[in-house]
Amino acid sequence: MLGTGAYAPANVIRNEDLAELGFDADWIVQRTGIHERRHALPDEVTSDLAFNAAMQCLEDAQVSIDDVDLMLVGTVTPDRPMPSTACILQQKLGSNAPAFDLNAACSGFIYALATGSQFVKTGHSERVLVIGADLMSRIVNPADKKTYPLFGDGAGAVLLGAGSDEQGLLSYMMGADGEGAGLLCVPAGGTEEPLNASAIEANRQFMHMDGRPVFKWAIRTVSDALRETLQHAGKSIADVDVLVLHQANIRIIDAVIDELGFNPARAVVNVDQYGNTSAGSIPLALAEAHQQGRIHRGDLVLMCGFGAGLTWGTTLLRW
Repeated sequence: MLGTGAYAPANVIRNEDLAELGFDADWIVQRTGIHERRHALPDEVTSDLAFNAAMQCLEDAQVSIDDVDLMLVGTVTPDRPMPSTACILQQKLGSNAPAFDLNAACSGFIYALATGSQFVKTGHSERVLVIGADLMSRIVNPADKKTYPLFGDGAGAVLLGAGSDEQGLLSYMMGADGEGAGLLCVPAGGTEEPLNASAIEANRQFMHMDGRPVFKWAIRTVSDALRETLQHAGKSIADVDVLVLHQANIRIIDAVIDELGFNPARAVVNVDQYGNTSAGSIPLALAEAHQQGRIHRGDLVLMCGFGAGLTWGTTLLRW
């Protein structure tokens, strides 16, 4: 990783603000650990969040956009159904690099990171800009008292380059279980159920989530996937310096940390400030930790994303 960057809209939505709209602020904190989240302004779109994160990342890496030869954007909230948000971002950055989106929901950044790493490994690309960005406030039903407070908007970016035997991606894994597709989905707006007046009247353009089974699945799957990723690299949880989990819910994060026997002080947690930003979650947390000096050269960094699909992905890298 040659550089990191992050961006969240300036518009802060506190639990107290939601309480004025009839939400239970105490329930939000107790069940999720979230105190506030960011919502994009009406004229902001996903590619804008991605652009700001990308610019910060390039500045951190001291690399020109002209040196980037591949751009990948993990997102479930594209600017438009077509073209890809990556192509719109490419134009905003003034790049001519190949660009495409990956949709693995909250696992999107890890999927994009693993994909970008392959292009570097094969020699196809020298500098790969990998971005996770989602504008979740546009696809969550404001009337859904249990789901609406969980999500926010944000983006993060990393720049990948060739590593060495001692530095870079050591192991990764990706997984999917389509049997759980209906647990977390946006029912309308695709070819199965085109968006029309009746679908909008039934709020089927918004995300639907069956929270309890997703919660149980996440704890079980994440712990197993992290162990398998460590085993593949010949490492143990005691070797890990920094843990960055998808920031979905503090109870999931705490449960996985406890299950692994990991030191909580070395886990990056910012779900209290941003809520669940889907594909933006891990790179945003990673960039903040890097900027705060919590990650040092030579550190082992373990990451895991999980979400709709159902999908999950993990990476272990030497910083």
